[in-house]
Amino acid sequence: MAASPPASSAVPSTPTARRGLAAHLPEFPWDALVPAKQRAASHPEGIVDLSVGTPVDPTPASVQQALAAATNSPGYPTTIGTPALREAIVGFVRRHRGAPSSLGVEGVLPTVGSKELVAHLPFQLGIGPGEAVAFPHIAYPTYDMGARFVGAESMPLDLAALAAHGDAALPEPDASSRIRLLWLNSPSNPTGEVLDVSQLAAIVTWARERGIVVASDECYALLPWTVEEVPSVLDPRVNGGSLDGLLCVYSLSKQSNLAGYRAAFVAGDAGLVGELVAVRKQAGMMLPGPLQAAMTTALGDDEAPAVQREIYRARRAMLEPALVAAGGTIHGSQAGLYLWTTFGADSMSSVERLADSGVLVAPGMFYGVAGGTFVRVALTATDERIAAAARRLERL
Repeated sequence: MAASPPASSAVPSTPTARRGLAAHLPEFPWDALVPAKQRAASHPEGIVDLSVGTPVDPTPASVQQALAAATNSPGYPTTIGTPALREAIVGFVRRHRGAPSSLGVEGVLPTVGSKELVAHLPFQLGIGPGEAVAFPHIAYPTYDMGARFVGAESMPLDLAALAAHGDAALPEPDASSRIRLLWLNSPSNPTGEVLDVSQLAAIVTWARERGIVVASDECYALLPWTVEEVPSVLDPRVNGGSLDGLLCVYSLSKQSNLAGYRAAFVAGDAGLVGELVAVRKQAGMMLPGPLQAAMTTALGDDEAPAVQREIYRARRAMLEPALVAAGGTIHGSQAGLYLWTTFGADSMSSVERLADSGVLVAPGMFYGVAGGTFVRVALTATDERIAAAARRLERL
């Protein structure tokens, strides 16, 4: 990192007027958390940052070794991935996401992390003005950004209500005629709620009857806590044995501590995957060769994610009672990396209260209006920092 310029020559901090697409986007939400972060950082025993949810534990040694061994990579990588990587993706989704044997390498594609796919999938599917992208009403904000990028309508929906009541859960009677893409997120970021087989099947049936593509973001699926399973749209119990119109989006950032590698993939309907490949080839969107080798190794290693899951389980067991002792009530949180908690006040008031104790969490309002009285508390801090947070929370 380059050194900062002397104060006398520093560029003024006055924000530049935004133009083009940027002028139509909201402010980056995490910028609003800076004052609370500064307050938490002033704690005598240091900050415990449970806001962003970035992994802190080591990347598996086998993955590091695979990366090192592949560093001599002078040629361009392919967009579709190496044969070994594509086979590893197929093997993973068959073992862990219930994918049928009919899903082959033509139905999988590595991506440069999952966020870029979430943000750009509407564009890559040719969605535009006059059409809509639907997503959970409490959700990761990038689903909304993907719609905004292409000038499409953003349509937040209560997915549990959609599963139970179909069109009655829509904001208006004919809204489904505008929806081209429906995002699912189970386990949810931020709530940790899980859609069961019957709910997923009902949503898939509803969407198919209306010609809507279903993309299911399942990147927390190997972190279940209070449920026996986290089903996938790839599972025949959900899709009736057909992958038509379905995409599963998955990331290794959480389960294998590969956030810095940007290792993710999409799997499902081979026709849809082929459309994505055609666009991504033109745009030069490809995972670097050494990272493809590392990702191949990570996908074949079931032991490392199992070990990591137990690390998170222990951290969750420490934080959950501490949040309750501090006056919090935990909702959802059946799976994933977060405890979705309310203290009965608006989310920023709760953020500020916890920041006074040196604990930084994310305000629920970042994830939609329905999250306005919640905070999202991440399990992604070292054991020592989690223990420090628990002690401070218990004293509140």
